[in-house]
Amino acid sequence: MSEKTVTDKTSTFGFSRDRRLLTAEDYKKVFSNPVKLVCPPFTLLAISSESNHPRLGLIVAKKNVKSAVKRNRLKRLARQSFRLHQNKLPNIDIVLLARRGSSDMPNEVLFEHLNRLWSRAKKKCSGY
Repeated sequence: MSEKTVTDKTSTFGFSRDRRLLTAEDYKKVFSNPVKLVCPPFTLLAISSESNHPRLGLIVAKKNVKSAVKRNRLKRLARQSFRLHQNKLPNIDIVLLARRGSSDMPNEVLFEHLNRLWSRAKKKCSGY
C-alpha cells in the first residue's frame, strides 16, 4: 500500500489524535457555551472549532454506568459511529456524555440515537 492510500483511509474513517479532544482546556471550551442536544442515552454538547475537522470527546461517568465493561462498550460504539459520520459534520468540537440507563440499551438502538444526534448537530451547527 502506498503512503497516500493509508493517509486517505485515515482521514476518511480514522480516529487519530487530531480528531479527539485531548486536554482539560479543550473540554472546558466546549462546556463554556455549547449547543446542547439531548436524547435518552446521550447528551451532546458542541461548539465551533478552529480546526478544519470535527473533534470528539467522550465522558462516560462511573456514576451513570457502573461496570467498566459497559462504559468501554459505550465509548467503542460512540467512536465507531463518529468515525462513520465525521465527514458529514461541520468543524465543531463535540463532547458526548452518556446518561444513566444507556448501557442497558442494545447496540442497534444506541446507533440509531447517535445517528440522529449527528444529523441534528449537523443542522444546528452548520452556521458555524
